Amino acid sequence: MSNGGDDRVHNERVYNEPRRAGTRVRLPEGDPDTGARTPALRPGRSLLTVVGVVVLLVAALAFATRGGGGDDSGPATAEARPTAPTGVTPVPAAPGTIPTGFPRTGQGAQSAAANYVVALTGDGMYNAGTRAEIVGTVYAADVVAERRDAIDAVYSDADFLQRIGLEGNGEPPQGSTFVSRANPIGTDLVEYDEAAGTATVAVWYVTLFGMSGEDSRNPVTEAWYTDTFQLQWSEDDWKVLDFDQQDGPTPVGRDQRASSAKEMAAAEERFGGLTYAR
Repeated sequence: MSNGGDDRVHNERVYNEPRRAGTRVRLPEGDPDTGARTPALRPGRSLLTVVGVVVLLVAALAFATRGGGGDDSGPATAEARPTAPTGVTPVPAAPGTIPTGFPRTGQGAQSAAANYVVALTGDGMYNAGTRAEIVGTVYAADVVAERRDAIDAVYSDADFLQRIGLEGNGEPPQGSTFVSRANPIGTDLVEYDEAAGTATVAVWYVTLFGMSGEDSRNPVTEAWYTDTFQLQWSEDDWKVLDFDQQDGPTPVGRDQRASSAKEMAAAEERFGGLTYAR
């Protein structure tokens, strides 16, 4: 399913359609006879106290056995995997622009793909001016004209815009906030050819998409995708040749209260986007 962007739009086209028959929904475990949900268990204060004491004892033991003139000839231990993001510093980008200038490395290709997912999924794609800038920035020069025509045909389609609640010019109705965001979870360098200047990168991400407003029929919901990009080193940067999209992997949702339209609109205005790199 390779179309350089049309599949994501197709997924948004069917945004309002009901679940197909046969879809299985995993519910919290409960009494099989009554169907009542079992509330999530939380540790009591006494259990937390015991756990805290154990943690302190383990930490004290580890500290007491560190170094101190011991023999370093013992068996080597495996290096711990860091839990914080690692790698080079993200490339600089002015506010409101797409990060560019990624290094010609496997890591640079992954950073480029993650940032391009954000750009190609953002609300800027629904404005003709910013859409042209996004497409011209992320796609390779030899495919940009073809991709622009195909993408424009979809994002300017009146039926599509009406279905997701936007006006004909791509703007939300008065008093509503349109939300379209991608949040990358991780990347996978599928293939990398330094000599040829090509890379295949898969990006796993979650999207927020919908209209936040009192009269909205398209409330903001989340969806999970994996986009696999074909990248080419061109003009001293990584550029997109094409990509395909697949659903998921999708985690099981928790029982959390859905925020109101007002809360979602406030969050969209409050929380800015991120530059992604590893």
